[in-house]
Amino acid sequence: MNYNKNIFEELKKNRQKTPVEKELDRLAREEQSLKKQAVEYRAAKWKEALEQKIPPKVYANLQKAFYMAFEVIFEKGTALIEKTYVRETIEKDFQVHDFAMNLKGGKKELRHLKSEVNRGTMFNMAVSAVEGVGLGALGIGLPDIVLFLSVILKGTYETALQYGFAYDTPEERWYILKLLETAMSKGAQWIECNTAVDSCFSAKNVQVIQPVHETTLSEQIKNTADAFAVDMLLAKFIQGLPVAGILGGISNPVYYHRIMTYVQLKYRKRYLLLKL
Repeated sequence: MNYNKNIFEELKKNRQKTPVEKELDRLAREEQSLKKQAVEYRAAKWKEALEQKIPPKVYANLQKAFYMAFEVIFEKGTALIEKTYVRETIEKDFQVHDFAMNLKGGKKELRHLKSEVNRGTMFNMAVSAVEGVGLGALGIGLPDIVLFLSVILKGTYETALQYGFAYDTPEERWYILKLLETAMSKGAQWIECNTAVDSCFSAKNVQVIQPVHETTLSEQIKNTADAFAVDMLLAKFIQGLPVAGILGGISNPVYYHRIMTYVQLKYRKRYLLLKL
């Protein structure tokens, strides 16, 4: 019996991994790299010194601005964001790619799916840069937040659709907010948030997320707004200064890239778990 068991274990060990399993391994390494960056992050001393000089009222206003922006976008802005892309086309493209994955499931199909996602990222980054620098030159900081978050949510919605997931239920909105909070977090908070993201579903049931009540969603909006306000305090303060605000606006595409790197990793991982 033990002899047969040892042979079975040896065969499992020597079995060549499928392209999906290899891609999940690659994503695990990428996630470990993001974890290391977040945990080992140390703000530059000049940044800490400048932030200490910013009046506490500025942070309170920034946190409130992010909170209200999320509420407004979820309540009224999603329909406007959807006008910037054709949802039906993205859903049909996903069905084609997903069919190819189910039929062949090779590296080529995985690359095609990823390239579709990356194409949209580059365009949204460019929009974020133009919008941030343009308003920064005028010294417009807080009003930029709604536009900035709209671009981020546009990219997130497109990513969700490209991997076959909806985004317009309370549960998926909570999930998206948690993704954004994690991407903007550092240290132990990143680990805690990332664990919460992964605990939303199991490998056998990635479509089902725990039921979310209205109060839970409101609390998560606040947590996500806090994370954005803490990390972007200096950038948005500088962006509110005429001319010098260009420097603050330049940070928009940097943040966009950072956030979408995490968001796309998680949606890709969630999709691939379905293929195991």
